[in-house]
This record gives sequence, C-alpha cells and structure tokens, in this order.
Amino acid sequence: MSSHHLDQRIVAVKPITVPAPGRGVDLQVKVTAPTSGRNLPVIVFSHGNAWSMDGYEPLVDRWAAAGFIVVQPTHLDSRRNGITWDDPRFPSIWRVRIADLHAVLDGLGDILLQAGDLETRADRDHVAVVGHSWGAQTAGALLGARVLDADGIPGEDFSHSAVSAGALIAATGTGNTLTPFAAEHLPFMRPDYSTMTAPILVVAGGRDQSQLSTRGPEWFTDAYHLGPAPKSLLAIAEGEHTLGGLAGEKVAETTDEDPARVALVADAISAYLRDAFKLDTAAWTALEDAAAAGDGTWTITGK
Repeated sequence: MSSHHLDQRIVAVKPITVPAPGRGVDLQVKVTAPTSGRNLPVIVFSHGNAWSMDGYEPLVDRWAAAGFIVVQPTHLDSRRNGITWDDPRFPSIWRVRIADLHAVLDGLGDILLQAGDLETRADRDHVAVVGHSWGAQTAGALLGARVLDADGIPGEDFSHSAVSAGALIAATGTGNTLTPFAAEHLPFMRPDYSTMTAPILVVAGGRDQSQLSTRGPEWFTDAYHLGPAPKSLLAIAEGEHTLGGLAGEKVAETTDEDPARVALVADAISAYLRDAFKLDTAAWTALEDAAAAGDGTWTITGK
C-alpha cells in the first residue's frame, strides 16, 4: 500500500445546504478535499444507517489525501434526526436517500463553489458514488440497480448520468432471505443488480454475518456476482460489517477494529476508481498483483 500521499493536507467544509424541496429537513453535506492539486475526481459518499456527514473520516480523509473531492450528505435516517423504525416516514427513507444523492449531483457545481475554489479544481467528467451498508444500496441505485417490489417486479431506474463508476461496501444481497425484522421494516432491501452496468468495485467481508438476512457473508457478494461486467470484488477474509472501523475509530458498531483494514479498503477504492476512470492504472494493477501474491487474507477477482 502506498502512503506517499498521506502527508497531503486536506480541508473539510461543512455544513453546506443543498436545495431539496419537500424533504422536511434541510439536506446538508460536508466536502473534504486536498488543499492543492487540480483535475480532482469526485466521490459522493452515502453513509450507513443512522450515520451522518460527520462519520467515515478514516475513509474520506484518506480519499481526499489521495486526490479526490469527497461530498458526504447526511440522510434522513441519521441519528440526529431521531426518525425510528416506527416513524411513518421510515418506509420511504430509502427513496429520499436516493433523491439526496441526485440533489447532490445536480447541485454539484454550487456545492463546489461554496466549498472554496473547488469548482475550478474539480474533474466533473469523473464522478463516482460510493456507499457503505444501506449507503451501498443507495449508491447502487444511481449505478443502475433497481428495487424489486413484493411481486418481484423491478422498480424504477434511479441511475444518474453524471456518475460513471462506483464502489459498494457491504452491499445488501438478494433473494427472499430477509429475516422477519428486515422483511417488516426494510422490504426495499431487495435489489435487482442485473441492470447495474457501470464499472464497480464490490467490497465484502468474509465474516460479515448480517442481522437482516438468513444467508451467510456471501450475501454481500451478490452485487459482484449478479451485476454485469465490468465488476471487481475485494474480499477481506476476516472482515466484519464495518471492515475494520470505516465509520470511525472505536465507534460502537465496530466489531473488527483494524486501521490497516480500513486503509486497504480506502486505497483499493481510490485505485479502482482511477483505473475505471482511465486516469491511472498503475495503483490498481499493483494491488491486483499484491493480492495474487498474498496469503489470502484479502483477494481481488474481476470480470
């Protein structure tokens, strides 16, 4: 793993309010970027359930240090909004999450202007969406995945023309395998990946046993296996749902505290996106070589 860029200074600007009519709560984002450099590609990041723009610093800061502008919205399910499973708004939050990402992408020019000089330094032709857990399903929708209804019929196409690649970390799997709790509260967690054609890196932990599915950790590899090529899969054998602590150091949900694992996930995603954008293939090729020569603690497969 290269660390030459990690002395790169970064800056974060928050909150920036993004127009989102009818949402009920202001849509706010945090923007993190390197203090120098031009033609910076953009990552729009969707957080996992209950988080906010203030989470995931170990991941986001590393991407910024590697030369990306990262935009993080706070979705309605954030703890700070106090919307519980039983709230009448909860069943539609998955749609609001997708709308949040659309609003960020549609308003990206203004967001970058409000974040300082970033509008002139951004590479608007190379925009990715990345998400973790529920955020991975949200991001997947912008990359072409659909949601199956109760009869198994795929719902609407939420893809966004500004997005050309992405990464899904611990993404919802498929099949009629939701636990009773998930079936009741999260019936929208039934993705159809067959239309998700964009180049995507899927990141999955070999010890990520979901409380939402009766299947094992392989549930989280469905986005790779069922999505059309080109796709790559980073499988981390000992990884659990937070993959070392993506959302922050020593946060309550982290069951597999491992800063090196977080760094691997961050660096793999930045390398993959640069390769998918055809900006630089060296880092991703080096990572594939390291995986092939490694001891199996993490592997990369592609199609």
